[in-house]
Amino acid sequence: MNLANKLTIFRIILVPLIVIIPFFNISGQICGIPYTMLIIDIIFIIASITDKLDGFIARNRDQVTTFGKFLDPLADKILVLAAMMMLVELGKLPAWIPIIILAREFIVSGYRLIAVEKGGKVIAASVWGKLKTVTQMIAIILSFIDLNAFADCFKGNLSGYSFYLNLITTILMIISVIATIFSGIDYIKDGKDLLKD
Repeated sequence: MNLANKLTIFRIILVPLIVIIPFFNISGQICGIPYTMLIIDIIFIIASITDKLDGFIARNRDQVTTFGKFLDPLADKILVLAAMMMLVELGKLPAWIPIIILAREFIVSGYRLIAVEKGGKVIAASVWGKLKTVTQMIAIILSFIDLNAFADCFKGNLSGYSFYLNLITTILMIISVIATIFSGIDYIKDGKDLLKD
Protein backbone atom coordinates (compact mmCIF):
# COMPACT_ATOMS: atom_id res chain seq x y z
CA MET A 1 0.00 0.00 0.00
CA ASN A 2 1.42 3.38 -1.00
CA LEU A 3 1.79 6.50 1.17
CA ALA A 4 -1.21 8.32 -0.36
CA ASN A 5 -3.56 5.45 0.51
CA LYS A 6 -2.10 5.17 4.02
CA LEU A 7 -2.89 8.87 4.57
CA THR A 8 -6.46 8.29 3.38
CA ILE A 9 -6.88 5.39 5.82
CA PHE A 10 -5.32 7.52 8.55
CA ARG A 11 -7.96 10.20 7.86
CA ILE A 12 -10.74 7.63 8.35
CA ILE A 13 -9.14 6.41 11.59
CA LEU A 14 -9.18 10.00 12.93
CA VAL A 15 -12.99 10.19 12.59
CA PRO A 16 -13.89 7.86 15.52
CA LEU A 17 -11.21 9.64 17.55
CA ILE A 18 -13.00 12.97 16.94
CA VAL A 19 -16.32 11.37 17.95
CA ILE A 20 -15.11 9.84 21.25
CA ILE A 21 -13.13 12.87 22.55
CA PRO A 22 -16.21 14.48 24.24
CA PHE A 23 -16.69 11.32 26.36
CA PHE A 24 -13.36 11.85 28.14
CA ASN A 25 -14.62 14.86 30.18
CA ILE A 26 -11.44 16.89 29.63
CA SER A 27 -11.71 19.96 31.84
CA GLY A 28 -10.12 23.35 31.29
CA GLN A 29 -10.17 26.01 28.63
CA ILE A 30 -8.08 28.49 26.66
CA CYS A 31 -9.59 31.93 25.92
CA GLY A 32 -12.97 30.52 26.97
CA ILE A 33 -12.73 27.64 24.46
CA PRO A 34 -12.96 24.20 26.15
CA TYR A 35 -9.97 21.88 25.70
CA THR A 36 -12.33 19.26 24.26
CA MET A 37 -13.31 21.54 21.36
CA LEU A 38 -9.69 22.54 20.75
CA ILE A 39 -8.55 18.89 20.62
CA ILE A 40 -11.39 17.97 18.23
CA ASP A 41 -10.50 20.99 16.08
CA ILE A 42 -6.80 20.07 15.93
CA ILE A 43 -7.64 16.48 14.92
CA PHE A 44 -10.07 17.77 12.27
CA ILE A 45 -7.41 20.16 10.90
CA ILE A 46 -4.87 17.30 10.70
CA ALA A 47 -7.46 15.16 8.89
CA SER A 48 -8.22 18.04 6.48
CA ILE A 49 -4.52 18.46 5.71
CA THR A 50 -4.20 14.74 4.88
CA ASP A 51 -7.08 15.23 2.43
CA LYS A 52 -4.96 17.64 0.37
CA LEU A 53 -1.70 15.81 1.03
CA ASP A 54 -2.77 12.35 -0.14
CA GLY A 55 -4.02 13.71 -3.48
CA PHE A 56 -0.84 15.74 -3.97
CA ILE A 57 1.39 12.73 -3.20
CA ALA A 58 -0.66 10.38 -5.41
CA ARG A 59 -0.40 12.71 -8.41
CA ASN A 60 3.25 13.74 -7.98
CA ARG A 61 4.55 10.24 -7.25
CA ASP A 62 2.32 8.60 -9.84
CA GLN A 63 0.60 6.60 -7.09
CA VAL A 64 -3.00 7.02 -8.25
CA THR A 65 -4.78 3.72 -7.63
CA THR A 66 -8.34 2.40 -8.00
CA PHE A 67 -8.40 1.86 -4.22
CA GLY A 68 -7.42 5.50 -3.69
CA LYS A 69 -10.03 6.77 -6.17
CA PHE A 70 -12.68 4.84 -4.25
CA LEU A 71 -11.55 5.56 -0.69
CA ASP A 72 -10.44 9.22 -0.90
CA PRO A 73 -13.86 10.80 -1.64
CA LEU A 74 -15.46 8.37 0.82
CA ALA A 75 -13.03 9.43 3.57
CA ASP A 76 -13.85 13.10 2.87
CA LYS A 77 -17.59 12.48 3.18
CA ILE A 78 -17.18 10.48 6.41
CA LEU A 79 -15.00 13.21 7.94
CA VAL A 80 -17.25 16.16 7.00
CA LEU A 81 -20.55 14.48 7.86
CA ALA A 82 -19.25 13.09 11.18
CA ALA A 83 -18.03 16.58 12.15
CA MET A 84 -21.36 18.15 11.16
CA MET A 85 -23.37 15.54 13.07
CA MET A 86 -21.29 16.36 16.14
CA LEU A 87 -22.00 20.07 15.67
CA VAL A 88 -25.73 19.28 15.42
CA GLU A 89 -25.47 17.21 18.63
CA LEU A 90 -23.68 20.08 20.36
CA GLY A 91 -26.46 22.49 19.32
CA LYS A 92 -24.11 24.55 17.15
CA LEU A 93 -25.57 23.66 13.75
CA PRO A 94 -29.14 23.15 12.50
CA ALA A 95 -29.83 19.67 11.11
CA TRP A 96 -30.99 20.99 7.70
CA ILE A 97 -27.40 21.85 6.73
CA PRO A 98 -25.96 18.31 6.91
CA ILE A 99 -29.22 16.99 5.38
CA ILE A 100 -28.65 19.15 2.26
CA ILE A 101 -25.00 18.05 2.11
CA LEU A 102 -25.94 14.38 2.53
CA ALA A 103 -28.59 14.61 -0.20
CA ARG A 104 -26.05 16.18 -2.57
CA GLU A 105 -23.50 13.45 -1.80
CA PHE A 106 -26.05 10.71 -2.56
CA ILE A 107 -26.93 12.36 -5.89
CA VAL A 108 -23.27 12.82 -6.89
CA SER A 109 -22.34 9.27 -5.82
CA GLY A 110 -25.28 7.90 -7.82
CA TYR A 111 -24.18 9.80 -10.93
CA ARG A 112 -20.60 8.57 -10.50
CA LEU A 113 -21.76 4.95 -10.28
CA ILE A 114 -23.84 5.32 -13.46
CA ALA A 115 -20.91 7.06 -15.20
CA VAL A 116 -18.56 4.17 -14.36
CA GLU A 117 -21.13 1.62 -15.50
CA LYS A 118 -21.53 3.43 -18.84
CA GLY A 119 -17.86 3.52 -19.75
CA GLY A 120 -16.02 5.48 -17.14
CA LYS A 121 -17.03 9.02 -18.04
CA VAL A 122 -15.79 11.32 -15.26
CA ILE A 123 -17.78 14.42 -14.38
CA ALA A 124 -15.17 16.98 -13.38
CA ALA A 125 -15.57 19.02 -10.20
CA SER A 126 -16.88 22.51 -10.94
CA VAL A 127 -15.83 25.78 -9.32
CA TRP A 128 -18.87 25.31 -7.06
CA GLY A 129 -17.49 21.98 -5.86
CA LYS A 130 -14.12 23.54 -5.01
CA LEU A 131 -15.79 26.48 -3.25
CA LYS A 132 -17.96 24.03 -1.29
CA THR A 133 -14.94 22.07 -0.06
CA VAL A 134 -12.90 25.11 1.04
CA THR A 135 -15.75 26.97 2.78
CA GLN A 136 -17.06 23.77 4.38
CA MET A 137 -13.72 22.87 5.94
CA ILE A 138 -13.05 26.39 7.25
CA ALA A 139 -16.63 26.73 8.57
CA ILE A 140 -16.37 23.42 10.45
CA ILE A 141 -12.98 24.36 11.93
CA LEU A 142 -14.40 27.70 13.16
CA SER A 143 -17.63 26.08 14.40
CA PHE A 144 -15.78 23.92 16.92
CA ILE A 145 -14.14 26.96 18.53
CA ASP A 146 -17.21 29.21 18.19
CA LEU A 147 -19.01 29.04 21.54
CA ASN A 148 -22.31 30.10 19.96
CA ALA A 149 -24.87 28.38 17.77
CA PHE A 150 -25.31 28.93 14.04
CA ALA A 151 -26.54 32.48 13.20
CA ASP A 152 -26.53 33.71 16.82
CA CYS A 153 -24.85 36.85 15.45
CA PHE A 154 -28.14 37.79 13.75
CA LYS A 155 -30.11 37.60 17.00
CA GLY A 156 -28.33 40.62 18.48
CA ASN A 157 -27.20 38.95 21.69
CA LEU A 158 -23.49 38.73 20.85
CA SER A 159 -20.78 41.36 20.97
CA GLY A 160 -17.08 41.79 20.30
CA TYR A 161 -14.99 38.74 19.43
CA SER A 162 -17.94 36.33 19.81
CA PHE A 163 -20.04 38.33 17.34
CA TYR A 164 -17.37 38.44 14.61
CA LEU A 165 -16.37 34.78 14.99
CA ASN A 166 -20.00 33.69 14.83
CA LEU A 167 -20.67 36.01 11.87
CA ILE A 168 -17.71 34.67 9.86
CA THR A 169 -18.59 31.05 10.73
CA THR A 170 -22.25 31.58 9.79
CA ILE A 171 -21.45 33.31 6.47
CA LEU A 172 -18.94 30.59 5.49
CA MET A 173 -21.43 27.86 6.38
CA ILE A 174 -24.15 29.55 4.30
CA ILE A 175 -21.75 29.94 1.35
CA SER A 176 -20.81 26.25 1.65
CA VAL A 177 -24.50 25.24 1.57
CA ILE A 178 -25.16 27.44 -1.50
CA ALA A 179 -22.06 26.00 -3.21
CA THR A 180 -23.22 22.47 -2.26
CA ILE A 181 -26.58 23.05 -3.95
CA PHE A 182 -25.09 24.58 -7.10
CA SER A 183 -22.38 21.91 -7.40
CA GLY A 184 -25.13 19.28 -7.14
CA ILE A 185 -27.09 21.06 -9.89
CA ASP A 186 -23.91 21.08 -12.02
CA TYR A 187 -23.55 17.30 -11.59
CA ILE A 188 -27.18 16.76 -12.61
CA LYS A 189 -26.81 19.10 -15.60
CA ASP A 190 -23.48 17.66 -16.78
CA GLY A 191 -24.64 14.08 -16.26
CA LYS A 192 -28.17 14.33 -17.70
CA ASP A 193 -27.15 12.32 -20.77
CA LEU A 194 -26.39 9.37 -18.49
CA LEU A 195 -30.09 9.03 -17.66
CA LYS A 196 -31.45 9.30 -21.21
CA ASP A 197 -32.20 5.59 -21.58
